[in-house]
Amino acid sequence: MSIEKNVQIVKDFFAAMGSENKQDLLAIIAEDIEWIIPGEGWPLAGTHRGHAELGAVLKKASEEVEMTYPKPPEFVAQGDRVMVVGVATGKIKATNKPFKDDWVFDITVRNGKVTKIREYIDTQALARASETAASARPDH
Repeated sequence: MSIEKNVQIVKDFFAAMGSENKQDLLAIIAEDIEWIIPGEGWPLAGTHRGHAELGAVLKKASEEVEMTYPKPPEFVAQGDRVMVVGVATGKIKATNKPFKDDWVFDITVRNGKVTKIREYIDTQALARASETAASARPDH
């Protein structure tokens, strides 16, 4: 596929993630998708594979986090990879603590489907916002 088509697929992916119609999302992701979210002390961290795990992590994200994107992300592409660079602000619902997350998604598109996502996020900001008073370490 062309680089332009790959970028459009990734733009469609982001639009579908924000949509109520999850069928739009499933239509553009591979059955064996792998989504890697780094970090520790952050409820969404881990490697999520396949449609079922993707659905579970997106459901958990909507339950755990309120997020807004103050400006549209930037898309940079080469071959079958699309880098999406953006900023998110929001809060962790359980703690009501705000965060600002500068992020990059490294997305692979093959045969018209999103096949792999590797997030590069501010894990420290998200973990700090997820801390409760009982779990906070005294050296923080």
